[in-house]
Amino acid sequence: MSRPGPATPRRRSQPAGIEPHAWAVQRRYRQTVIRKRVLVSGRVQGVFFRDTCRRAAETRGVAGWVRNLPDGRVEAVFEGDAEAVEALVAWAGHGPESAHVTGVEVRDGPPEGLTGFRIR
Repeated sequence: MSRPGPATPRRRSQPAGIEPHAWAVQRRYRQTVIRKRVLVSGRVQGVFFRDTCRRAAETRGVAGWVRNLPDGRVEAVFEGDAEAVEALVAWAGHGPESAHVTGVEVRDGPPEGLTGFRIR
């Protein structure tokens, strides 16, 4: 006589006490959420770069922040779905209509679980 197994088999890497569907969602989240820090150079201050960036991030569901730096650059952190974050990085390469972007420096980082998007 064989013993009945668990109602839903668990994968070896799945922690005990977490339902398979919830584990799959958590695992997918960790795999697709990325973080990028972007430093944008050029005529990017005084041209509504930060507010336009905020609106673009909110439209795409990306969390993070944007701020002016004393040296004239704009710094932004984008965190969220990989495709949406990459779209914002591409957007930062030209910015709003009145901006003149001459350079974009992008650095990867570990997601911190940010929520919302703020102008600092």
